[in-house]
Amino acid sequence: MNVSSVLVAGGRWRFFSLRLGSSLFQALHNSCCRKKSTAPKKITPDIAFDDKNTKESGNALHKLFSSEQQASILHVLNTASNKELEAFKLLRGRKSINIIQHREKFGPFQNLESLMAVPLFQYKTTVQVCNSILCLETGGKKRKSQENRLLRKLIKPEIERERLKAVNSIVSVVFGTRRIAWAHLDRKLAVLDWQHSECCRLMKGTYVSSLYLEEISSVISKMPKADFYVLEKTGLSLQNSTLFPVLLHLHIMEAMLYVLLNTTFSQGGQHQVLSMNRNAVGKHFELMVRDTRTSGKELVKQFLLDSVLKEEPRVFFPPDKIVHYRQMFSSTERNRIEELYDSLLQAVAFYELVVFDTEP
Repeated sequence: MNVSSVLVAGGRWRFFSLRLGSSLFQALHNSCCRKKSTAPKKITPDIAFDDKNTKESGNALHKLFSSEQQASILHVLNTASNKELEAFKLLRGRKSINIIQHREKFGPFQNLESLMAVPLFQYKTTVQVCNSILCLETGGKKRKSQENRLLRKLIKPEIERERLKAVNSIVSVVFGTRRIAWAHLDRKLAVLDWQHSECCRLMKGTYVSSLYLEEISSVISKMPKADFYVLEKTGLSLQNSTLFPVLLHLHIMEAMLYVLLNTTFSQGGQHQVLSMNRNAVGKHFELMVRDTRTSGKELVKQFLLDSVLKEEPRVFFPPDKIVHYRQMFSSTERNRIEELYDSLLQAVAFYELVVFDTEP
């Protein structure tokens, strides 16, 4: 007997002798050896299995997002530069480069599933990236909508954002019952011109149109050219009948200034004169006490002082004019010419709230 095999049946030991060369023993031997040698190893799926999984993952990916969401994600993937892609935290480093290279080699992504063909993009990573893009895009749209609502409340009429971003200088105009003041500032918040003019004749008599035209035309002739002219929009209520004469005067002044300064409107239909909410300016500089705006005299005084003492002041007064402006401020400080102070504050607020805040 070359080899013995032991089998148990019915509680009794039985011995069978098998030759090594027999086919039955060889089959059992090979089977046992194969199981022993391969048992610890993990089964690696073949190519066909991978393709099936990828297809199933792709189908699942397709179901996760609506057609509108998919279009939004694909727009970013197909148009964003490397720098813009890196704005998404999950795409920083090699992933953004791989997207650009894949796009250049194979063309735009046709669907979300094609993103999984990019190196370093497995199913889970792709889902996270898509969600990240949607979150940032949604947040950007909300911020843009909020900014637009803010601008509509802040300034009227509504102006294209591109024009606001490109502004180089503005003239801020504030008028009252006795005077008109204006401040000419560039986008570096440098004061190019700042003065006021008395208009004492306007509220005497019966609001003669020709007199308003003469007075306001005279003032406008002194104003410098600018991209926009910003007029203060007061919040006086029509319900108080005692204020009617003042409101009538202010509305006439606003209408006259709007027509005489808005030279580009008749040419191309573009507004050059804007109205800015007075209380919004007050809130920006924390000058409001409930619904009442307090004087901005001390704030303007601080601007003048900072322009001399600080290397980077909030408002810059040119050295050749700083002495003149300080003397002008001192001479009007006792009389509290609020229009003069307000014209400067309105100009600064316009840049900080409308121009700078809309830049990317």
